[in-house]
Amino acid sequence: MRHALDLVAGGASGPPPEGFEVGYVDQSGSEFRRPLADVWAVRFEGCVPVRDFKSYKGQRHLPGLWWSSTMGGHIGYESWLERDHVMLLDFDPSVVGVSSQPFWLFWASETGKGLSHAPDYFARREDGSAVVVDCRPVDRRRPRDWVKFEATQSACGQVGWHFRLVGAPDGIVMRNVRWLAGYRHPRHRVEDAVSDLRRVFAEPRPLMDGAASVGDPIAVLPVLFHMLWLHELVVDVSVPLHAASLVAPGVRR
Repeated sequence: MRHALDLVAGGASGPPPEGFEVGYVDQSGSEFRRPLADVWAVRFEGCVPVRDFKSYKGQRHLPGLWWSSTMGGHIGYESWLERDHVMLLDFDPSVVGVSSQPFWLFWASETGKGLSHAPDYFARREDGSAVVVDCRPVDRRRPRDWVKFEATQSACGQVGWHFRLVGAPDGIVMRNVRWLAGYRHPRHRVEDAVSDLRRVFAEPRPLMDGAASVGDPIAVLPVLFHMLWLHELVVDVSVPLHAASLVAPGVRR
């Protein structure tokens, strides 16, 4: 049974490079459709979504907009699963750009039938590499979906992008990241407190103990959580976040 949640492109079978075309919309609203080999350098993290995020009565999925601290603006999602994964991309310190519904991928089946697929996200890493992400629960991956996922993986491999097929994220990690996401906006940044927190957590120290040493936790904790979101300070998000969680120096983003 196929169940991998993270596939790295490279070596997957599929149509040859000339068999794929990519349709996308740039920031000016101009539409393009080009061979895959001609678009490997396009900055898809800055493109306009190729599909609308529709909302209607009785809809099974819950679309919406995520305010991204990475992009300084909103990124669309079509389900709570997509929302969770755009949140994780936003939290990832190696990611410097994200877009939703970044392009249409077009190709033909072995019988000549035209097929297409719009991946959920395109992410650019700080080293210049790219990741294409599709979100689908493991129990909802049908055979026709696998055809599209495998074609997308093949296309990504041909231009040097990574491809991830993701399902439900780890529950503890997600709860921690959701909490920190509530403090992602720059309004929670108070520079005097930032300096004090850097000094206090120059060595690993329990979260609440360090915050209280700076001042009133009611005022200090939002700044601390903001810094944890930005990885200026770090904490293990694979275990429940609590008062005694060890906070350590991180990286300046």
